[in-house]
Amino acid sequence: MKIRLTSIYVHDPLRAYTFYTEVLGFVQRYYLPEGYLAIVASPEEPNGTGLLLEPNSNPIASTYQKALFDANIPVIIFSVDNLEEEYERLKNKGVIFTKAPTQTDWGTEAVFDDTCGNLVQLHQL
Repeated sequence: MKIRLTSIYVHDPLRAYTFYTEVLGFVQRYYLPEGYLAIVASPEEPNGTGLLLEPNSNPIASTYQKALFDANIPVIIFSVDNLEEEYERLKNKGVIFTKAPTQTDWGTEAVFDDTCGNLVQLHQL
């Protein structure tokens, strides 16, 4: 069994698509702007797990998303090979980090705001 697709709620899938592709560097898997639908994937595994940028247009989704953000809990974790390098690359693109690279017992992590209502964690083992 494999994970083929997962999703995160976003304020605006089209704006999120721009951020995830142009800033983070993800690749387009499926994009239907008139249907307000966007799926992206890692450029390292373009045929791997897709990430659906799902609209938070229902009360349950928007409440869940806001509660995670307000509690400072990342909605998703992306693994990176070199966190310091990725941190500098994203900072140079204007990404706002809420947590700078920090060594923990289980690796190094950093957290940024995806501009779409979520905190995202980067992790390096």
